[in-house]
Amino acid sequence: MQGLRWLQMNEEEMNEFLGRGGTGVISFSTEPDEPPVSIPVSYGYNADDTRFYYRLSFPKNGRKEDLVDSHISFVTHAKTDSGWRSVVVTGQLAEISDVPYESAQIQGMWTIEIPLVDIFERPPKETTFEYFYLDPDTMTGRKETMTDS
Repeated sequence: MQGLRWLQMNEEEMNEFLGRGGTGVISFSTEPDEPPVSIPVSYGYNADDTRFYYRLSFPKNGRKEDLVDSHISFVTHAKTDSGWRSVVVTGQLAEISDVPYESAQIQGMWTIEIPLVDIFERPPKETTFEYFYLDPDTMTGRKETMTDS
């Protein structure tokens, strides 16, 4: 009989799965008696620096502006040819706007690919976007594997 088992991915496997970018869900911490605020996002990933990049929208009257200084978790998952894979990271976002052009954060953006996903009710040109990066405090990956049971 065959079953499923989940194993930890090593750094090389996580880097391969993350590629240069994709989509996932970012969750901002809130007050202890409130649920986290979770938002689907696109991300870019630089494996050389183990750094994530995000292009976040800031619609008028949105909550995100009040949340970007909170701790976050970010999850991405997908079914691959080898089965399901997922990566979970935690940390705190840092804005790129004030970072010098020569910095590692800005230079690292040249190697990523943030998918542009149009999920807005108004044209993107009417929405403010800001770029952030994340140097993860923690990063774990899991992969599905078949077992003989």
